[in-house]
Amino acid sequence: MKYLLSVFVLTVLSASTAGAQNFLSTNSSPLPEAPAPPPFLTIENKVNLSILAGFVAADAITTQRGLNEGLREMNPVMRPFVTRGAAGEAAGSALGYGAAVGFVYLLHRTHHYKAERITMRLMVAGEGGFVANNIIAIR
Repeated sequence: MKYLLSVFVLTVLSASTAGAQNFLSTNSSPLPEAPAPPPFLTIENKVNLSILAGFVAADAITTQRGLNEGLREMNPVMRPFVTRGAAGEAAGSALGYGAAVGFVYLLHRTHHYKAERITMRLMVAGEGGFVANNIIAIR
């Protein structure tokens, strides 16, 4: 008797859950698609990345010129690179540029779009300040 009762209860429960699933799937509309995230390489980011690349190149050129005139690299992280000549300067600049772009891309991938824009603009402004400082120092 217990066996028949448990079979009956399981049959009723499975039928009721199947009916509920069928009811939910036929009467409810599908969820709308989530909006696609904006692409990383928008026109704004392309312009900012180009400006940053130009400033990195200008910083490398002015740093090497300053070193040739007897000045000293103030950044202790870049000092081992820039004292190796143009090849070391290029490697250090490429690493710095790659780290900057990678960090901004990480912010983009984690959906921190406002922080991405602010960080990119701060990096462009900071690199511009480094170039201006180098130009003033080598005059």
